[in-house]
Amino acid sequence: MNNGAIEPARSSAIDRAQRCSPFLREAITARPDLAQMFVADGAEAAAAAAIAAGGDSVDVELRVRRLGLALSVALGDLAGELPLERVTALLSDFADAAIDRALGAALAERVPDAPLAGITVIALGKLGSRELNYSSDVDLLVLFDPATMPRRERDDAGEAAVRVGRRMIEILQQRTADGYVARVDLRLRPSPEVTPIVLPLNAAISYYESAALPWERAAFIRARAAAGDIALGERFIEAIRPFVWRRSVDFGAIEEIRQISTRIRDHYAQVQAFGAGFDLKRGRGGIREAEFFTQVQQLVHGGREPALREPATLDALAALAAAGRLEPDVAKAIGDGYRRLRTVEHRVQMIDDQQTHRLPLEPDALEQVAALDGLDSSTALIDSLAPHVEAIGTLFDGLVTESGEILSNDPDILRNELEELGFGDAEQPLRRISEWRSGKPRSLRSPAARAAFEAMLPTLMRAVAAGPDPNHALNRFADIVDRLSSGVNLYRLLEARPQLARHLALILTHAPLLADQLARRPDLFDGLIDESSFALPPEPAAMADRLRKAMAGAPYDQALDRARLLINERRFALGAQLVAGHADALDVALGYSNVAEGTVVALAELAAREFAAAHGVIKHAELLILGLGRLGGRALTHASDLDIIYLFDAPEGAVSEGAKPLGATDYFNRLANRVTAALSVPTAAGPLYDVDTRLRPQGAKGMLAVPLHGFIDYQRDEAWTWEHMALCRARPVFGSAKGQAKLAAAVKSILCKQRDSATVRADAAKMRSEMLQHKPPSGPLDIKLGPGGLVDLEFAVHTLQLIHHEGLDPRLEYAIAGLAEADLIDPAFDPDLRLLSRMLVVMRLVSPDGGEPAGQSRALTAALCGHDDWDALLAAHDAARHRIADLWNKVKDTA
Repeated sequence: MNNGAIEPARSSAIDRAQRCSPFLREAITARPDLAQMFVADGAEAAAAAAIAAGGDSVDVELRVRRLGLALSVALGDLAGELPLERVTALLSDFADAAIDRALGAALAERVPDAPLAGITVIALGKLGSRELNYSSDVDLLVLFDPATMPRRERDDAGEAAVRVGRRMIEILQQRTADGYVARVDLRLRPSPEVTPIVLPLNAAISYYESAALPWERAAFIRARAAAGDIALGERFIEAIRPFVWRRSVDFGAIEEIRQISTRIRDHYAQVQAFGAGFDLKRGRGGIREAEFFTQVQQLVHGGREPALREPATLDALAALAAAGRLEPDVAKAIGDGYRRLRTVEHRVQMIDDQQTHRLPLEPDALEQVAALDGLDSSTALIDSLAPHVEAIGTLFDGLVTESGEILSNDPDILRNELEELGFGDAEQPLRRISEWRSGKPRSLRSPAARAAFEAMLPTLMRAVAAGPDPNHALNRFADIVDRLSSGVNLYRLLEARPQLARHLALILTHAPLLADQLARRPDLFDGLIDESSFALPPEPAAMADRLRKAMAGAPYDQALDRARLLINERRFALGAQLVAGHADALDVALGYSNVAEGTVVALAELAAREFAAAHGVIKHAELLILGLGRLGGRALTHASDLDIIYLFDAPEGAVSEGAKPLGATDYFNRLANRVTAALSVPTAAGPLYDVDTRLRPQGAKGMLAVPLHGFIDYQRDEAWTWEHMALCRARPVFGSAKGQAKLAAAVKSILCKQRDSATVRADAAKMRSEMLQHKPPSGPLDIKLGPGGLVDLEFAVHTLQLIHHEGLDPRLEYAIAGLAEADLIDPAFDPDLRLLSRMLVVMRLVSPDGGEPAGQSRALTAALCGHDDWDALLAAHDAARHRIADLWNKVKDTA
């Protein structure tokens, strides 16, 4: 607001307040000093003066302050000086201070000079989110700690706490000649009809951990410690956080909100119609629905994304939009509507300082509200609300309206319904549904699970029927249903997100590995909740950081479990992305590699810290990890193991400084064993990676962790040619930047060693021949081991790298590019590499046994590998294999 408009706006605000609001007219008469200060210095100055007022007693002082603040805030609001957020913040901050003052006074009356400790006030509702209405009650939960709350020597702790609480309420809400401070509502406490008004802290925690009702989750989104012993209150909030914010994506929240909303709409049916008499809070498209819409998104996603846990509605909408959980235009529509509805609600309440949310029915009273708002007529007021109410109502309808589609229990009708859904032969799905409805599967024994299952069944059956082999997919889904101990959340998720049902049908039809994982861990599907979940994983450093945050503060075993949950979720999501065609197979391979490398870094750090707790650290020493094979080349598949070599760099004779000191060799070998276990041992959260350390010097007979200088000496003087070929795909993946650079330089110097070309070719040919004998291809489509497969291409490339010292890059595509630039290989082998690599990555999922994909998966495999059909893919595959076989023969036989 520019300076020229300030004085007229302030004068207009006072004029409208005196003409339209009996309450504000009386407040101006009682506090003319604040009205004058508002005109001269503005609303903020008047508000500051109001809350600094004194009084003969705490009761008088708080009431005088409240009246003055109500006047100052109202005038600032009417003049347009204070936005909604500032209005609600001023009212909320005063309420916090008043509650704290009243609680302290109540305790002091019983125990003079005692500290305000052991009793805390949790703010809920709009006070909890610092969005308090102009004339609102305050929703409170009062808790006490019997061990620390001051009390008289003979007082029972519970009775003393109730007396203090009762006196606090009296100070706040008893009406006197000076008015009141705040209306207090304690009905949000557990079982308010039978419980005392002040509850023991541990009893409250126990209730919310074990017996709380679904609606209480939404209530506690906005909970905060507001008064009294703040540390005690924050301890309570922290303890119940898992109840409010569940890690697993929870679409049951939608059902819970749907039920609450339906009851509200039914109960307040008479004020649902928009117009005069409309309930701004409870009506369709009103404030409550804007809040519920926002809270549903928070409950669904906030357990996994702490940034979404903003208690205030407008802040939460901004966070949801920023995180991609709400479209920006949706967040804006809800936010704009919420802001306008709350503003008009304040106008209604300013008239007589009444806790009301309804537009007046009487025409004159409605005109009065419009005039207070600065509008010409009640029609203008209604028109200003109409688009916002409709927008919020429509969005909320889409969120909570049930589809109503349930498959029939009558076999004949059900058969027809299944045929309409797309099943050519309805007999097998008919039998499956009958088995599920029998109640035998564990996951379908509770009423909630059966209801959720029936609600999602039409969506799933439609998606399955659209697939290439519906019966095959149904059989796999039956395995999941049978193995689940509790399926209610998965079933609700599939009902709420039909696109996920289609993804599930694809997985069931084409990816047995993913289907088996899903049967063991249905919450893996959480990672596919929306399109943002189909982004590829971050680079290794960022992935390691995510794991660090996930494991932070947990004991070692729990940290490993948390890591496995996150890692396997990302690996599952990558496989699902591939099957759904959301990502290129080569990008997925890089994604698998980024996840694995980040895992190595984070879990090696974790194991090292745990190990150091017992054995200390060795100064100026460190563990290094060298990645080889597909890990080194950043080309992992879903089933790849991790080829690594453990090395350590330590001063001669170094010993750790812990309570149980160890020499460097023992220290790093034991630490390496601990890292391998962290990466590979199955825990309660499931398995992780198979780790292969046989590429170290002397293989399985050698030490697990080798001194760096010993490794370099071995590679220079004793290593076989095949070991140098393995180093062609070696890359440091763990250690300090200095240590990794030192190791990388050593590897490069070894690869650049002068060699006799004939010896290298002969050794490589011999090694490849022995490999064929000991590990023959599984069939004609063994992309890796078969003639002209990826191993032949790798052998040809590595042989040329060792002889010519060109293209020395662990990523095979870059190695080929470097060799081609040196005219040592045809650049056309790059597309051959890409084709076979895509086939390998895809077939590890769709045909994990190594054979030809099942008939229903061949078209998908071809499409994911960039070809129109299976025959076209086979033709391209055969041509590439022939070219690679010719290349290998030429490389190994050249004199």
